[in-house]
Amino acid sequence: MQRQDGPNIVRIFDTTLRDGEQSPGASLTSSEKLEIARQLADLGVDIIEAGFPAASPDDLQAVRRIAQEIGTPDGPVICGLARCVEGDILTCWEAIQALPVRAFIPS
Repeated sequence: MQRQDGPNIVRIFDTTLRDGEQSPGASLTSSEKLEIARQLADLGVDIIEAGFPAASPDDLQAVRRIAQEIGTPDGPVICGLARCVEGDILTCWEAIQALPVRAFIPS
């Protein structure tokens, strides 16, 4: 997927993997999250919020696995939710640090 920049470009930021679990009774396994992330990447989603790594060890592992298997220089940007708390930020970094280094600066 070739990234384009310019004033007329719309970026799709998908939060399904995090917000989708906010509904009562809804929960996804790491494998289910990975499969959904693959589908989102295939659809051309620009940014995938893969989860909230500080919420649980399972969510940390799911975000890490998505970052490792879905995040590529040409693929979607993978991110995680973190509150403005040092522990959350460090845990989020732990989950996504395997991603290829690149800057994402919206135009």
